[in-house]
Amino acid sequence: MSQAQIFEKIKMIPVAYQQEVEDFIDFILQKKTKTESEENKKRKIGLLKGKMKMSPDFDEPLNDFKDYI
Repeated sequence: MSQAQIFEKIKMIPVAYQQEVEDFIDFILQKKTKTESEENKKRKIGLLKGKMKMSPDFDEPLNDFKDYI
């Protein structure tokens, strides 16, 4: 469908509904912009590699929970 056909259809819609069409177009444009910005912010794999260490006793039970185990 060409832009001219779309404009002709919009002209046939009552004025009150034309505002809804405009709002929907704004919504689509905002969604597109948001999606593009999210794609640019993807996480980089391995960014913190070697910067964090896990304690050797990480999997050992905590003393605070001895009564419950």
